Amino acid sequence: MRVVIAPDKFKGCLSAARIAGAMEIGLRRWGGDVEIDRCPMADGGEGTVSALVTATGGRFVSRRVTGPLADMKVEAIFGILGDGQTAVIEMAAASGLALLGPSERNPMLTTTFGTGELMMAAVEMGISRIVLGIGGSATIDGGIGCAQACGLPVILEGGEPLAPGEPLMGADVRRVVLVKHGRGSPIEKVRIEVACDVTNPLCGTNGAAQVYGPQKGATPQQIRDLDAALMNLARRSEHSTPIGGGFRKPPRRGR
Repeated sequence: MRVVIAPDKFKGCLSAARIAGAMEIGLRRWGGDVEIDRCPMADGGEGTVSALVTATGGRFVSRRVTGPLADMKVEAIFGILGDGQTAVIEMAAASGLALLGPSERNPMLTTTFGTGELMMAAVEMGISRIVLGIGGSATIDGGIGCAQACGLPVILEGGEPLAPGEPLMGADVRRVVLVKHGRGSPIEKVRIEVACDVTNPLCGTNGAAQVYGPQKGATPQQIRDLDAALMNLARRSEHSTPIGGGFRKPPRRGR
């Protein structure tokens, strides 16, 4: 008999790899002629790096980067998969909710800057593809902190300059006019794939702020402000237009 053991993590308790190991021990005690394949799983949140590195025979890399708060530093781990060309990064490692105490959780003051720093660290190692797990974050900044760390120019209202050492936060989303393509930035040549298990639109009743804001510490007023700011950012960047509480891409313009 062949058994495939494919658990996800027990959040806040055991990793998927440890659970799979415990399940294998139990099966071995049962006895019998059994072939066991351990295959730890993940959903794009915590445990994604561990699961993919373990499955592909890759390796772990550690970097000290900006945490979910702009003045916070954390030691974050990402993975290089067995092909040597793919990095897998969790937002939770650098920008995660678990890195903050309950009183520190406020998506107006959190940033994805550290996630961008991890992505740039991977690019500097010569990878050509990034798998980014977006679960477990403490942020609702529209990715502007991450873009900033990756060297993409972020233009604020009034042409206000950005200091390199001042990560953008959720409260800054409303001031962003445009995020430009970072011509010359090495991140432009990298294929980026997002790993997640949800289909929420950017804005509206099922959007990022409305659904995930409360767990990240947002007040009802902050939820409304963040939702409006994200909608405004999408309109200004011309990436999408609001449709039925969600977003869709606009039709392509003539050449």
